[in-house]
Amino acid sequence: MPTKTNYRFFSPKVSLVNKLLWLGIIIFAIMSWMTDSLLPLSGISFDGVFDFEKVTPAGHIFWDLRLPRSSLAFLTGAVLSLCGMVFQSIFRNNLATPFTLGVASGASLGAALYIVFGLPIIISANLGIGFAAFLGAISITALVNFLGSRSRLFDTHSLLLAGVALSFIISSIIMAIQYSSEIHDSYQIMRWTMGGLDTVGFADTIQVLLVFIIGSIFILFHTEELNILSIGDELAMSRGLNIGKCRKKMFIITSIMVGGTVAITGPIGFIGMVVPHICRLILGPNHNNLFPSTILLGGAILTICDCIAHNVLSISLPVGIITPLLGGPFFLWLLFKNNK
Repeated sequence: MPTKTNYRFFSPKVSLVNKLLWLGIIIFAIMSWMTDSLLPLSGISFDGVFDFEKVTPAGHIFWDLRLPRSSLAFLTGAVLSLCGMVFQSIFRNNLATPFTLGVASGASLGAALYIVFGLPIIISANLGIGFAAFLGAISITALVNFLGSRSRLFDTHSLLLAGVALSFIISSIIMAIQYSSEIHDSYQIMRWTMGGLDTVGFADTIQVLLVFIIGSIFILFHTEELNILSIGDELAMSRGLNIGKCRKKMFIITSIMVGGTVAITGPIGFIGMVVPHICRLILGPNHNNLFPSTILLGGAILTICDCIAHNVLSISLPVGIITPLLGGPFFLWLLFKNNK
């Protein structure tokens, strides 16, 4: 089984155009993160950036609110994009994402149940919602895994159909809970399912960072397996790859990554579907290139969307509203341009 990883952009044989392309992606990612951190500073002193001890209100706002939020946005976009890349590869379907496979729906169901019924053993409400959302995501992952395992090769069709069917069922349950609950609970459920990046301090950011580091290291050492899986089952079996085992372990680790992230931010759709496809259109299907590019572009795009969400209007919108509005037209333009 091939395990060697060879990143083309580190090779001296890479053309000047590709080197400039990679340089542009890196600069775009850095500038997006800095823009999301600094642009909301209008109305407060820029000196807050250098107030490391947070003595002034501006220093407190930047170091406890703005910088943690932009960092959380970048990491969330990186995790969702990377997981979307894996799902699309193992299922050979550009529409396969953690959202279509029920992981995010399971997290939403867990959050909805906690909001309505609560758990007395949980002291913090935010901690309780996150814990319940993670349990919901893991439960649906286990259920989809069980249903898919009924198929001999853990094939794509079984998993996709099981995930989509469970997503519809869970959506109906969430709507029934929301419809029958109190107005306050109903609004809180609706607000959580829109996704958001509101945070104070770096606690949430560190949690997502840990999820990202552990999951990305695992995926990094399996990029060649993803390359083989994305071509076809016949070729993968001829190369000695255990298809069922490979799909199962990739499905489980990415589902845990998504569950751990969505438990903190809520479901933020579209990023996991569109960013990997954009990277394929730009850089090709090699996962040795897709791995870093989806991380950088996913983080950059979500930080840009977050920056727009809390700067364009007088109110701060949930970022889950912005991502489809901005990413959809751009994705369609890029798709039709590539086809032409």
